[in-house]
Amino acid sequence: QVQLVESGGGLVQAGGSLRLSCAASGSIFSINAMGWYRQAPGKQRDMVAVITSGGTTTYADSVKGRFTISRDNAKAKNTVYLQMDSLKSEDTAVYFCNAGIRSGSSSYPVSWYWGQGTQVTVSS
Repeated sequence: QVQLVESGGGLVQAGGSLRLSCAASGSIFSINAMGWYRQAPGKQRDMVAVITSGGTTTYADSVKGRFTISRDNAKAKNTVYLQMDSLKSEDTAVYFCNAGIRSGSSSYPVSWYWGQGTQVTVSS
């Protein structure tokens, strides 16, 4: 059993900052990529930022230069962060954490998990 628990969402004025956290727990042997996605009302869920186990990052064009993804791979932490600066009203959405996790041992396949989502609202 694996869980992803997000925190850090909230209401902020345009130009402000928020930091999201997502902690993975449970039966974890290793974690591959971890990432953040977001879904605005009536829209599809889109990738915001992804970070591999080696630290390579990928960002959506709309957040480049404003958002920073990072991760703490220390055992019992397994946490990914999203620092969001210079927030805009169009960043308003539910933000979801995603992680590719291998349980048990290296012979287990990677399964992809989602967190429950955290609301980010940016007022203009």
